[in-house]
Amino acid sequence: MIRLNNIKIPLDYSDEALKKAAAKELRIDKKCIKRVSLFRRSVDARKKDNLCFVCALDVELNINESNVLKKSKNASKSVPYRYEIPKWRGGAQPVIVGFGPAGMFAALILARSGAKPIVLERGKDVDSRTRDVSSFWTGGKLNVDSNVQFGEGGAGTFSDGKLNTGTKDIRQRKVLEEFVSHGAPDEILYNAKPHIGTDKLKITVKNIREEIISLGGTVLFETRLTGLESSDGKITAAVAEKNGSEIKIETDSVILAIGHSARDTFEMLYNNKLPVEAKPFSVGARIEHIREKIDRAQYGKFAGNKSLGAAYYKMNVRTSDGRGAYTFCMCPGGRVVNASSESGRLCTNGMSEFARNETNSNAALLVSVNPEDYGSDSPLAGMYYQRDLEEKAFLIGGGSYSAPVQRVADFIQNTKSKSIGEVKPSIGPGYTLSNLNDILPEYVSAGMREAITSMGKKLNGFDDGDAVLTGVETRSSSPIRILRNAETLQSVALNGLYPCGEGAGYAGGIISAAVDGIKCAEKIIGNSGVSE
Repeated sequence: MIRLNNIKIPLDYSDEALKKAAAKELRIDKKCIKRVSLFRRSVDARKKDNLCFVCALDVELNINESNVLKKSKNASKSVPYRYEIPKWRGGAQPVIVGFGPAGMFAALILARSGAKPIVLERGKDVDSRTRDVSSFWTGGKLNVDSNVQFGEGGAGTFSDGKLNTGTKDIRQRKVLEEFVSHGAPDEILYNAKPHIGTDKLKITVKNIREEIISLGGTVLFETRLTGLESSDGKITAAVAEKNGSEIKIETDSVILAIGHSARDTFEMLYNNKLPVEAKPFSVGARIEHIREKIDRAQYGKFAGNKSLGAAYYKMNVRTSDGRGAYTFCMCPGGRVVNASSESGRLCTNGMSEFARNETNSNAALLVSVNPEDYGSDSPLAGMYYQRDLEEKAFLIGGGSYSAPVQRVADFIQNTKSKSIGEVKPSIGPGYTLSNLNDILPEYVSAGMREAITSMGKKLNGFDDGDAVLTGVETRSSSPIRILRNAETLQSVALNGLYPCGEGAGYAGGIISAAVDGIKCAEKIIGNSGVSE
């Protein structure tokens, strides 16, 4: 197999066009090509009058490859990715706490190894969880254990299902392939900015759970970790609560894949002297524009082309006080969602379905904050900082989970909005015209104002006065890091405990969290049977 890089093809290409482009690059007859497939595809939008795709192609020939490889500087030998799961060698069943991307992929690898893992998930299965979320978004009835943050699939289930990642770990390919084999669209294997969408992600996570169970694993929903037992510095049991009753599971391996919003679990771990440190994260609000305007700003006359779909953007600036301000978790053709998980506190996120065909597009507009900003030396100070902002948002929104919203023009002028313009807020169960400057610290508001002006120069219309800000966005990443050994991936204080994924401070998104889950599972399998 030959890999061809940097091959430009038209937006409305066909399979025949791929074969023709490959033959031209390799300087061979099309008849010599047995098969061509996309390995990677991205949009080259630098020239708005001549948009095209830039691709990496895998080409299978029916002639000798070695001579052909010499004909193109863009050609190299392609070696298909293979992942071999090591075999479980015996021992106590491992316990996984949390069934988001990290916990889900850890459980899948462990189940396939023969380990029969036990998963504890405080939330509900994805179907029950969807009903609870829908009830909250339409009627304001919050279930603190079954919401956008907690339940099967983790927080990513109610997002855009973006699979962008900065990790170079080869295991990311394994994650993509598993998503596809469990129901995700094939295109995530080759799109440079892949996404599954909430609608398809729900199906995919359910299929993964069913495979884990079919291999002897156990998934316990509505089961919350309440404690850990140990002896001589080693894990001996996980303690949980289900339906008001205590459950104790004896084990020597626990993966803590608890997600970035498990605040009561953070407190439990800290109170039990597990080494934890505060870490930087970012806060701000969601910014919402008319999708068609963003599409035109990015794609010019090609906006609306079915091959392109809704336009994506990602921008960052450095503010005058040295902080980073950036857009995050952009949801083309999506909506802003109420992502609250605690009574009396309100936060937001963004969500898109696979089609990305909603009226608006949105993104988080965030400013970085550091432990020095939190007002305390406590390792949990960042969590309390988040809570303070969320309580203010809840109260200013009216105390009924209506989100505070503001026109961009009014935000910049530090004036409470009196009306909404062209952009209609998409969040439910409701919204309240507000002044987000009354919620956010001045250094965050100032950074956002600078960013809006600067980003408007990069993306036409980003600084539109009718664009809407919805507050607050506080769950960009975990406010803590649970310290672990870089080699063994175990807690620095407790053998057999594996802090894992985004909540533990070792990932930032679906792919990197899933990869971390796989790595922790591999360590447990490698240690299995040692004491048998």
